[in-house]
Amino acid sequence: MLSGHDHAHGVAAVVPPVEVVRYHKDMATNLRLDGEAAAALRTAARASGRSQQDLLREAVDRFLGLGSTTSRDRAVASGLVRAPSAFVDVEPSVQLSPGTSSLDLLERDDR
Repeated sequence: MLSGHDHAHGVAAVVPPVEVVRYHKDMATNLRLDGEAAAALRTAARASGRSQQDLLREAVDRFLGLGSTTSRDRAVASGLVRAPSAFVDVEPSVQLSPGTSSLDLLERDDR
């Protein structure tokens, strides 16, 4: 504790140590999105029933590898594996003759 002298009243004063109290221990930030990203964020928030802020927090956490809930997410975040690519529908490389099904091509007796 610090002590001092109150000259006006002739008494010593004891000053307790000051403890800094932070009201917001989390970080706040200001983010500017282009129109396309802002519209996509609004649409995703509306569709999911979650706030835009919540979606952004999740995206940052995923990007940084924080709070990942699956081993795949953690592996992707650490660079161990590549992120899975989106499904792409392709044209079949083989055309079956009319009246033939994929099941007909299986050599199984338990069909």
